[in-house]
Amino acid sequence: MILSYLLAFEGVQAEDFQFNLDVLDVADRENIDLDKFSRRGYIMPGDYSMAVYINKQELPEHPISFYSSDADGKDSEACLGPRLVGMLGLKVEVEEKLTWWREGRCLNPRSLPGMSIRGELGTSSVYISVPQAYLEYTADNWDPPSRWDDGVPGVILDYNLSARAQDYQRGGNKRDLSGNGVLGFNYGAWRVRADWQAYAADSSRSNGSSSNRLDWSRFYTYRPLPELGAKLLIGEDYLNFNIFDSFRFTGASLVTEDNMLPPNLRGYAPEVTGTARTNAKVSISQQGHMLYETQVASGPFRIQDLSEAVRGELDVRVEEEDGSVQEFSLSTATIPYLTRPGAIRYKMALGRPSNWTHDAAGPWFGAGELSWGISNGWSLYGGAIVGKDYGALAQGMGRDLMQFGALSFDMTQSRARLPQEGALSGSSYRLSYSKMFEEYDSQVTFAGYRFSERDFMSMGDYLDALTFGTRTQSSKERYTITINKHFRNLGLSGYVNYNHDTYWSEPTRDRYSLTLSRQFDLGSIKNLSSSLTLYRNKYSGVEDDGIYLSLSIPWDSFGSVTYSGSMNQGRASHQASYYNRLNERDSYRLSLGESDSGVMTSGYYNHSGDSAQVSVNASHQEGQYSSVGMTLQGGVTLTGKGAAIHRVAAPGGARVLVDTDDVSGIPVRGYGRSSTTNHFGKAVVSDVSSYYPSKVSIDLTAMPDNAEAVRSVTQGTLTEGAIGYRHFEVVAGEKAMVTIYRVNGSTPPFGATVINDKGQDVGVVGDGGSVYLSGIRPEKKMVVHWNGKAQCTFQLPKEPPKNGLSNAALSCRMLMDGENKNTKPDIDL
Repeated sequence: MILSYLLAFEGVQAEDFQFNLDVLDVADRENIDLDKFSRRGYIMPGDYSMAVYINKQELPEHPISFYSSDADGKDSEACLGPRLVGMLGLKVEVEEKLTWWREGRCLNPRSLPGMSIRGELGTSSVYISVPQAYLEYTADNWDPPSRWDDGVPGVILDYNLSARAQDYQRGGNKRDLSGNGVLGFNYGAWRVRADWQAYAADSSRSNGSSSNRLDWSRFYTYRPLPELGAKLLIGEDYLNFNIFDSFRFTGASLVTEDNMLPPNLRGYAPEVTGTARTNAKVSISQQGHMLYETQVASGPFRIQDLSEAVRGELDVRVEEEDGSVQEFSLSTATIPYLTRPGAIRYKMALGRPSNWTHDAAGPWFGAGELSWGISNGWSLYGGAIVGKDYGALAQGMGRDLMQFGALSFDMTQSRARLPQEGALSGSSYRLSYSKMFEEYDSQVTFAGYRFSERDFMSMGDYLDALTFGTRTQSSKERYTITINKHFRNLGLSGYVNYNHDTYWSEPTRDRYSLTLSRQFDLGSIKNLSSSLTLYRNKYSGVEDDGIYLSLSIPWDSFGSVTYSGSMNQGRASHQASYYNRLNERDSYRLSLGESDSGVMTSGYYNHSGDSAQVSVNASHQEGQYSSVGMTLQGGVTLTGKGAAIHRVAAPGGARVLVDTDDVSGIPVRGYGRSSTTNHFGKAVVSDVSSYYPSKVSIDLTAMPDNAEAVRSVTQGTLTEGAIGYRHFEVVAGEKAMVTIYRVNGSTPPFGATVINDKGQDVGVVGDGGSVYLSGIRPEKKMVVHWNGKAQCTFQLPKEPPKNGLSNAALSCRMLMDGENKNTKPDIDL
């Protein structure tokens, strides 16, 4: 190898190496430049873009300048600017003691005893070691606020489209297209958002009907306030309090943000479970606002990716292909309200209730909520809503019962004045419990009871009474329980969910389900899985009972054969299906079944593309209908750094724009499936979490043959809704062994380095001017460095010779004094 001489040296003094040049097989021993290799950790003075590691924790790539640290220029030192030092996570009292050099542009590391800084050019990294006593609290899966990244300015457009066409064999058809999404703009820490939802339908049944609408359902702007551990939101929002039910309003809110806490201190995210009889569309809404919409295959479904911010009652609609509809309500559970000892969590809001046409729908109000961890185990909390004709006051306490779980109790008193009924006053009482039983492999995720007097009114009840002129659905009692249980010896898992709601003037609502699942071996057949689901929904006086049974057998490497049977409202059906995953991006399922209505066939195909997540389904029910459906979920992100069309994990959420030096076809990934960079060398990774360290990497196993990455992994923590920017240094182009000659016929010295127009090292000069050169691209200019500076330049030909550039001779023109020799861009510290 050309660098084999690095293995031989006579001795080491401090950080200097003395090379034994006698071992080198070099014709011209006087023409050698080993200066850059002779000092350990030495980096030539200049500006570099490098990854930063603080005590082995990675920060985003940052511009770093290196300056000579002594008179003779034999040593260099990294300059850590104020912006980078602010990201280290130093305690406030430590930052006040820092000293600076180079007119305040660079940190003096000697002002922090025990601190060390080491640059490594080979990996384009700077390693910073700081005693832990100087740093704020941090963890492997959480960064302090000083390291959070607000991202770059940009525009986003995220969408979720669902289309379906149905033809009924008894005459008629139906076509519908629905969608929802987010249009937004980021500038600094501010996020401006507009939520939209659209629906278009055309039906020839029932004498034909059609409808089209596009609604801008919500306009708002928000920003994080890390110093307060809270989020400020201005515009249209939903009251997101733990004590009071949610309702829509226009105004401003300041809310303690749980997501800013370490993950083990964050809250609970709701989930929705149910069973679909066919390929169905599931819609989850709250007070008419669409929160989530997707198409699911037949059988049980479990939706777990709703936002942690979702609170209150959800309306679930399951629309089957035969036109039948399941509807039920689900009360989202919250764990007992506990706060860490000495900590205070608060929520404040000021505004006016509003409707879907963005008009006022009630009086001005102010609301607040506060929780205080008064000791190790006890929490006190309370809140109030104050308006012209409505008010509510709540108070409660929570207790950590240690091995017996966690418990909270609160009472809310309301008073309201209605035009039709006058003054009303009532109370509501709530008890919540949560417990993990490790010794029994069981968990009571949530159990709760609530009782409300007849004249108790939530703000939502009051607003409905103003709108409709009468009180509706006045709640009386509510029981809620969710339990998970594992029987490890049997390989069996159980899941129970129960909701029971009674009303003073409405029919009782019940929803409960039981799911048992087991994974087992049967002789030589391994990893069989089976499940049994029983459920009952009682909603608006209609009972919907059902049972679902499935058995899945592995088939080939990624496939499986499944039998499923179900019974619903006295109708039985049986189905056999085959599922296979073709690759990381594509999967499909084919099904054949029989029911009381006849034979049914269906197919389901999923594709995770670079530009969108696509699923297509088709089915045919003998004697009834044929149906085709498709969902498309994706987004567009535009910034000053570049733009890309991409998949979307959470509409309006955080994402990372990846730049691979304008090199296309580079596979990049977060924690999910990879995406390849577009024609401009850009891609967006959306499967990242806010306030959680997220890694973005290049998939080296799928790199093109003509490209190589200097560094393949980067990490950072984004604030909510941020557009992060991550740059990967990628050398693209062909590789060949060439010879470089100076104009006078001599060759650059042995050990000189070749740098391209992006400042990347693409080769080291060997004996006789030979270089194994990478990144060969037509008409690109390159500069040769030795003796600590740029000396000569050459340009690659527009069209390489017929036999390629291998063994080609390239003429290197010497640079004149005053000519721009800096191949690296200026960097703002």
